[in-house]
Amino acid sequence: MRAVIQRAMGAQVQVDGQVTGAFEGPGLVVLLGVTHGDGEEQAQRMARKIAELKLLRGELGVEEAAAPVLLVSQFTLYADTKKGRRPSWSHAAPGPVAAPWVDRVGELLEDRGLRVERGVFGADMQLSLVNDGPVTLIVEA
Repeated sequence: MRAVIQRAMGAQVQVDGQVTGAFEGPGLVVLLGVTHGDGEEQAQRMARKIAELKLLRGELGVEEAAAPVLLVSQFTLYADTKKGRRPSWSHAAPGPVAAPWVDRVGELLEDRGLRVERGVFGADMQLSLVNDGPVTLIVEA
């Protein structure tokens, strides 16, 4: 699993003009990609990283601060751009494989008491956020 995690002062995701997930104030936006072979071990590690990384102001994790997470699937995180001008998506797990693992990370975060807002897997989404800092990390699990 691979995630781009951004500290934000607010964010929202829309599908067909409808907000499917949003938060105001401090929190994290997590763009999550799944590759072949990812499973429960990677989901557990990713959820732990998201919850515990000291990214919020005051060196707090979202779990400590009871801050929200906006979780959005992002297969393009596994793009291969080494050859030519067209990215290859062969390293990204197909939807039927990836979707349950994105859901699982969200469930694991909720099990830790976090508020998790979500995008819609496979949908054409419009994401807006106010990046705070800016703070943006790439995390592998």
